[in-house]
Amino acid sequence: MAGPDFIPAAVRARLKDLRLAGRRAVGGHGFGQHPSRSRGAGLEFAQYRAYEPGDELRQIDWKLYARSDKFFVREAERDSPLTAWVVVDASASMGQGDAARPGWTRLDAARALAACVFELALRQGDAFGLAIIGGDGLRLVPAGAGPRQRDRCLMELQAARATGAWPDAMRLRPLWERALAGQLVVVLSDDFDEAVVALSEKLAAARREVLNVQLLTAEERDFPFRGGHRFRDPETGDEVLSDGAAARDDFLRRFAAARAALGARLAGAGVRRVEYFLDEPLDQPLRRLFAPLASERA
Repeated sequence: MAGPDFIPAAVRARLKDLRLAGRRAVGGHGFGQHPSRSRGAGLEFAQYRAYEPGDELRQIDWKLYARSDKFFVREAERDSPLTAWVVVDASASMGQGDAARPGWTRLDAARALAACVFELALRQGDAFGLAIIGGDGLRLVPAGAGPRQRDRCLMELQAARATGAWPDAMRLRPLWERALAGQLVVVLSDDFDEAVVALSEKLAAARREVLNVQLLTAEERDFPFRGGHRFRDPETGDEVLSDGAAARDDFLRRFAAARAALGARLAGAGVRRVEYFLDEPLDQPLRRLFAPLASERA
């Protein structure tokens, strides 16, 4: 069972070997766990260079001076902090669950995945923020760091409800003003609304690094229905009557094609996309995004 922070104990234990990081090297002020292209007195040795007036004496390699009679400075990769944003889709369709895992909805999964991202950021000393978007508009927790920031984000997640449709773009302006170029944005959504996909594309085009986790039900993956069924769109209320067995092959074919098309579209925009089905381990999509490289595990 998950506690008030939404993270089951077994999942928390498996988070220990994950590292929240983006693919782009971005310089910044302060020290974090993300190597950048800037040089300075960081942690990872990069190269020697000749001493210049103004360099700190502690950077001089005195052993090399003893051998060469010249002053050289040890230059290192400067560790730059990361700012991570989590965007949670709280429109009505995110309230859907299925029989494969009763009581577990897309929004529940989004809450738990968001909490995991916050935990990773907290562990690394990174800043993080939260945007919840749905029928109530935009609820924003500006980026910050530390345990109190995590608690603020968790309180907003606890209050989130899946309702209404995705709001118009004007109501999302505060997100654009807060999530800056070079920062990491993790979008948690079923991606069924065109506006969600368009937001991911626009954020990527504006030089945010965007990761998209599509949250899907096991029933959408397997379509186990038999006999007559009434299928209802939670956002529009539209209903379709269909025979489950007769519709299965056509649904699975079209659903697979739609997911493939979405993946290609987002990849073309520079957005990395992974899928999460509600009956899978919670940390599975995070492993696809943030698993350490073999060189880092060595």
